Amino acid sequence: MGDSDGEDIKETPELPVEIVVYILSFLHASDRKEASLVCRSWYNASQDLRFQKNVTFCFPASASSLELVRGLGCKTRCSLVISQLDGFSMSRSLLLEVGLCLGSKLESLALPGSSITEASLLALLPRLTSLRRLDLRGLDSLFMSGAFLSREEHRQQVRSALSGLEELDLSDLRYLSDLTFNRLTGCTPRLRRLSLAGCHIAFEFDPYRGCPVGAVEDSSALLSLRNLKRLLKEQKSTLVALDLSRTSITPESLRTIAQVQDLVLEELCLHGCKELTDYSVEALVKHQPSLQRLNISACTELTSRSVEAIAGGLKSLMHLSLSRDWRITEKGLADLLSVSSLRSLDLSECLNISGPEMVKGLTGSKAARARLETLSLKSCTYIRDLAVFSLTQLLGDTLCELDLTSCVNVTDLSVCAIATYLHRLVVLRLGWCKQVTDWGLLGMVETSKSEPDDEMGDKGPRFTRTFGNMGFFKPPRLPFEERPKLVTQNDLEQFTQQPGASLLALNRLQELDLSACSKLTDSSITQVVRHPDLHRLSLSMLPEITDASLASVAWHCRSLISLALSHCPGISDRGLAQAAPYLHRLQHLYLSCCNNITDRSLFILMQHCKRLRTLDISRCKNISVTTMDLLQSQLPFLENVHYKFIGGADLTLSL
Repeated sequence: MGDSDGEDIKETPELPVEIVVYILSFLHASDRKEASLVCRSWYNASQDLRFQKNVTFCFPASASSLELVRGLGCKTRCSLVISQLDGFSMSRSLLLEVGLCLGSKLESLALPGSSITEASLLALLPRLTSLRRLDLRGLDSLFMSGAFLSREEHRQQVRSALSGLEELDLSDLRYLSDLTFNRLTGCTPRLRRLSLAGCHIAFEFDPYRGCPVGAVEDSSALLSLRNLKRLLKEQKSTLVALDLSRTSITPESLRTIAQVQDLVLEELCLHGCKELTDYSVEALVKHQPSLQRLNISACTELTSRSVEAIAGGLKSLMHLSLSRDWRITEKGLADLLSVSSLRSLDLSECLNISGPEMVKGLTGSKAARARLETLSLKSCTYIRDLAVFSLTQLLGDTLCELDLTSCVNVTDLSVCAIATYLHRLVVLRLGWCKQVTDWGLLGMVETSKSEPDDEMGDKGPRFTRTFGNMGFFKPPRLPFEERPKLVTQNDLEQFTQQPGASLLALNRLQELDLSACSKLTDSSITQVVRHPDLHRLSLSMLPEITDASLASVAWHCRSLISLALSHCPGISDRGLAQAAPYLHRLQHLYLSCCNNITDRSLFILMQHCKRLRTLDISRCKNISVTTMDLLQSQLPFLENVHYKFIGGADLTLSL
């Protein structure tokens, strides 16, 4: 012992920072954040410039935010999202500090949910000489008076600072007019992306002057098509993306915009423009054939004629959204999926889609078919197992995201096909697929049913006398009402010895939604939800799962950021106590209507889940308001707490 005590203790030499940076480059951002807590040298390595791209700091306006802004002054570049700014001294001081500490380093600035004064912003903008993106959405307080940038000296100062601005978001501005729009865009001569979503734009008629748009000079009350067209002409050499979602744009107005000479758009968003017709889409395709991203979702007048026009004219298209275009049918989908550049397709809530034409379009040669990476078939109720099976076979090499939410005819066969062929899958959504059972997740074949009536087959309505002497016909069982045969311990032993095409095969999974798949139990959740890179998981409305599932998920999925367990009566304090020590990264937790959750769970969250930002405990009758208030004071990042009707509040008293 004496000799060993006298031996020299050699310290392990530190790795060079270049080697640590190289190691960290293989990690996801959340893992890299954890690794930065190891020691000072690893923290310094995590701040390397290669890891600072697209890093955005989000925080509300408060006294503590001043120190945060000063601390960011050591960075070479950064992006900010500052919420809850107002016209008081704290907000003015914060904006002044941003200008002083980050003026030449700030690349992106967004001010959501704020109500700042013109003077505060005019004092800040001239200092932001490196700004590339400015988000002013919803800031009506800036434009209400109509005097924003009315003075020439202010415009000159802002123009010199924002000459390199590339993205400008003016969405949802009620008081944006020709005059204020011209003043602001006159300071940003090199725009590449412009958003006017939700703005009040007069496309054909000026309701204030009672005359057609274009017959008068610039309006101080509204933004006109004539003025927008003038901007497009002035900045046609740089502008490539335009967002006119939720506006009243007409077919003729869209044609006018598309025909602007030498304007070459790559991205166009027209979500919720309900007046658009097939004619307008055909004109758009004819005059803007270079479009790569097109969103015409919720344009309810469009039919398959628009799909055929897009398939024939947009040969460089990469992303297309047709969500909630209810009149679209299978017609044209085969040609659309023959566009080899297409990477993302959203057909959610297109109720007439069943899949055969999609399969037909993908069965051609690899060089002449879409290589989809993202596919959404949400609420396409005619999609069945055969279509899913064919699509998974054809897209197995490329598909990374698949949304089958509310595809009520999808069964275990589809789940097995997904697990067998889609090994690159990162996002899988199966919410409300009520025919999915434990057998599908386990990749096993259900041998028999638990109901004797099912073994005899469906014989249609049966006559019964259950109400006195009156006779009633008992309707046949619906498929999602049938209870599958329960998975036994012998079945699980067979699964561990000879695993089939279970969800375990999807080892890249980062998001999984199994909400409202009411036939799922602990038998499958504990065995197959074992994905170390899983970030988001929804198990809401699964009445059969218990604390065993929660404990297993926490142990195997330690990268979870969001976990939804609402309406799960089997989840209790005991399960949360077992899970919380492994969920240090958890930021969003949903526990509404979990009546076995009490104040004890909140104390557990205070101890282990320090990064929690969103918590939903509404309708949890065993949680007190006092403990909830304590939780809010103890968790520094907690922003959104939903606690409606906690503590056994009388729901009949609510409005």
